Amino acid sequence: MIAAMSGAVAAKQPAAPSPLPEGQALTDLVAGLDTQLFDSFNRCADPAQLARHAALFDEKVEFYHDRGGVTWNRERMLENTRRNVCGKIRRELVQGSLRVYPLPGFGAMEIGEHRFCAPDGGVCEGRGEFVVLWHRDGDAWRATRVLSYAHRAEAGAR
Repeated sequence: MIAAMSGAVAAKQPAAPSPLPEGQALTDLVAGLDTQLFDSFNRCADPAQLARHAALFDEKVEFYHDRGGVTWNRERMLENTRRNVCGKIRRELVQGSLRVYPLPGFGAMEIGEHRFCAPDGGVCEGRGEFVVLWHRDGDAWRATRVLSYAHRAEAGAR
C-alpha cells in the first residue's frame, strides 16, 4: 500500500525542467519572445492580438515606466495598453541593441532599445530603452518585470 501511494506521489511530481539554453540559443529564444510580444503589441487594436499579448505576461507583472509610473499587474497594464497604444503607435526593436543574459533558476534578462513609430509604417518619433525579465515555467515563458525608460525624441524626428 505504501509503495503504491509513494508511486502515486512520484507520478504527480513535475518533471525536472530542461536546462536553460545557453549563448546564442538563449539569445535566439528571447529574440523570438520579443518578436511575439511586440508583434501582438503592434496589432493590439485586434482583441485576439491583445489576448495574445496578454498571455506573454505573468498576471502579477510589474511594469515600470519613466513617464507613466508603475503598474502592478497584467490587468492594469492591459488597460494602459488599450488606452495609450492600440492603433496609435508601433514599436520597432533597434537593430543590434538586443542583449540577453541568463538568470539561472529563473529565466533570462532582455535589454535593448526600441523606437516608437506611426502605426501605418510612418515616421519614428520616439526612442527608449527597456529591460524585460522573462520567467521560464516548464516550456512557458512569461514577462514578470518590465522597465521602460530613457524615453526621448528620435534623432531627426520632426
